[in-house]
Amino acid sequence: MNQVILVGRLVENPEVTETENGKKYTSINLAVPRSFKSPDGTYETDFIRCVLWNGVAANTSEYCQMGDVVGIKGRLQNRKYETKDKETKYITEVIAERVTFLSSNHKNESNDVTKEA
Repeated sequence: MNQVILVGRLVENPEVTETENGKKYTSINLAVPRSFKSPDGTYETDFIRCVLWNGVAANTSEYCQMGDVVGIKGRLQNRKYETKDKETKYITEVIAERVTFLSSNHKNESNDVTKEA
């Protein structure tokens, strides 16, 4: 089973981009604090890349902004790409299937957004 649940703050404002075939998507970075202290007594934070598609991307972009707390349910995905220098890079990211808006400055928002087919 490949399932991930995260709660964290948006590091930047989500911006929707459209692919060549018309699908909407956005990539966000989510700041997720660890639940334990490091040896020096501080809480560390992980920055996790998440990809949102179609309606989830559009609604998150419309209703959320940097600093808002969101919950994400999704799955891990590994992929590779080639740089301009012909070097192969690997990346792991979360493909969001559901985004729940936990805190936001916007009014009249939907609290839960589910992936569109």
